[in-house]
Amino acid sequence: MSDFKSGFVSIIGKPNVGKSTLLNAFLGQKITIVSERPQTTRNTINGVYTDQNCQIVFLDTPGVHVPHNKLSEFMMRSVDSALEAVDLALVLTQADRGLGEGDRELMARMSEKNIPFFAVVNKQDLAPETAESMKKLIEEINPACGGVFVISAQNGRGVERLFSAVKDKMPPGPMYFPEDEITDRPERFLASELIREAALRFLREEIPHGIGIGIERMHERENGLIDIQATIYCEKKSHKSIIIGKNGAMLKAIGTEARRQIEELLAARVNLQMWVKISEDWRNNDAVMNELGYVSD
Repeated sequence: MSDFKSGFVSIIGKPNVGKSTLLNAFLGQKITIVSERPQTTRNTINGVYTDQNCQIVFLDTPGVHVPHNKLSEFMMRSVDSALEAVDLALVLTQADRGLGEGDRELMARMSEKNIPFFAVVNKQDLAPETAESMKKLIEEINPACGGVFVISAQNGRGVERLFSAVKDKMPPGPMYFPEDEITDRPERFLASELIREAALRFLREEIPHGIGIGIERMHERENGLIDIQATIYCEKKSHKSIIIGKNGAMLKAIGTEARRQIEELLAARVNLQMWVKISEDWRNNDAVMNELGYVSD
């Protein structure tokens, strides 16, 4: 183990640039939810890659944005925390958006904090010409960048080359997690996130940011069936009606999709029961946020 390498790598960027998709691609397994809606990731989620020579702890972070409630403030504190004592940061940008001022500020922040970083131009498949021009521009304006990589996390193009470069940057170090562990998040958290992902998929645009998922009970029976009881929190009475749907159709659709994903994750049959609860302005309520797991370290 004297030649063993290990390190911590933060994946950061503006909302909806593909951070979670890239983490799942690195691990070859889904541990974090993915949605086209911005601000899908709310907590920092650690994904662990281990082979015979190396262990890398990836920190998938919420999208960088201007906070507008206590939940948003929590998310931005999570980003700040994920940049403490890391060995490398991956600053993701999006090819079809071009290089924005926010992207430049993030890279400048890495330089100011003396954090080694790679710039990653994602979604190359959506705008190949823009991606290459962004690569040249980044190399010109930020010489502190350790490398610029053009990828598509969705289809895997360029991901292997980026991953190899990340491994090369890892210093000698110990194994922080057991070799068979791929995340430090408990199954309750992963189940709640998969329910939220299903809700993001089915609900209309103005509702998803106002929902939270609480796992009230998670118990495995002797026959291996796992009972999960969950509450979907929303902020308005009108939202509750939409989440439930006519004759319960929407809630059933969310539950069916969530159960399928949870069963795949846990490799077990799942009995999922869900309720919908109104908690007005819960994103500014410390008690509810704490109950749902949005607690700063």
